Amino acid sequence: MPRSTSGEWAPDPDRPDPVALLEEQNETRLPWLVPVRRARMVVSAFTFYRGAARIMSTDLAATAVTGPTVQACGDAHLANFGAYASPERELVFDVNDFDETLPSPWEWDLKRLATSFTVAGRDRGFDDADCRAATARSVESYRGAMAGFATMRTLDIWYAQLSVDRLARAVRGKAARRIGEFQRKAGSKDSL
Repeated sequence: MPRSTSGEWAPDPDRPDPVALLEEQNETRLPWLVPVRRARMVVSAFTFYRGAARIMSTDLAATAVTGPTVQACGDAHLANFGAYASPERELVFDVNDFDETLPSPWEWDLKRLATSFTVAGRDRGFDDADCRAATARSVESYRGAMAGFATMRTLDIWYAQLSVDRLARAVRGKAARRIGEFQRKAGSKDSL
């Protein structure tokens, strides 16, 4: 399947009404929490996106896939990653929300994650170039992680984790490099 087909989407003529899909979901939720969910979803484009996994999976069901079905997170957006204590009492950074998990094509989680960077960036007022860069970096990171996992044994993958300490070191290192680049650029402009 050409990669370009992953970027193509047009609404199906028989597409279910997105609001009807949400209302259908509400029938199985605790009734007193439905107004809370609605109130959260109307705050912004990103908060709506966070609550609209069902809509996205319905839309993705009509798209091309490469074949492998996995037990997907089902709601793999950037706000569903965070820190928590592992059973070994180590603070780790990972997916931390699985209430929408379902068997689906592996691409769905990746598409939902990548889209979340674009929607969140726009919602926060970032320009299109920054949104594209953040989205591309999220997909590059995913690809790199999958390439690494492909070389590992199943049990090693099961126990693979990103410690918060390791994440903090990486972020500090990246920030230091960016500040250095900025200072070098600013210094070269001052010397003109």
